[in-house]
Amino acid sequence: MIEEIELQEYRPGYLDAMYALDQECFSPEFRFDRESMRAFAEEPDAIVRIALTTNGEIVGCVIVHLEPMASTQRAYVVTLDVAEQYRRRGLAQRLLSQAEERAADAGAQWMELHVFTGNQGAIRFYESSGYERVGVRRRFYGRAGLDAFVYRKDL
Repeated sequence: MIEEIELQEYRPGYLDAMYALDQECFSPEFRFDRESMRAFAEEPDAIVRIALTTNGEIVGCVIVHLEPMASTQRAYVVTLDVAEQYRRRGLAQRLLSQAEERAADAGAQWMELHVFTGNQGAIRFYESSGYERVGVRRRFYGRAGLDAFVYRKDL
């Protein structure tokens, strides 16, 4: 039996579990520190969806920021995390789709994100979700100096 997963809004009490999930999902050069995770999730214009099991375990989350542009607004995917044992079950797609819907409802015209150029799984996922590669950001990932592809999807 596949466990029921409910998507909810962010609450400050979820921060520790979100931080632990981010640590599990990403290697050190891509992880956020706890304070950055809190700041991203609690940003006034953030869209945050949390995936909870029936027993209250956080097994996924997405953080998207709404950002004003010259004459419009865009949405930017800060992070999308899904616990290893819950991957390939459509959970990442559910989280992303809800974030896209909320961003569009808030007036965003498109959604953008960065993906490490070596992360083939994420590249396949975003391309299959309708995102188009529109550029490369050299040395995007901090001290590691790793490159990122820029992806965009019109909402």
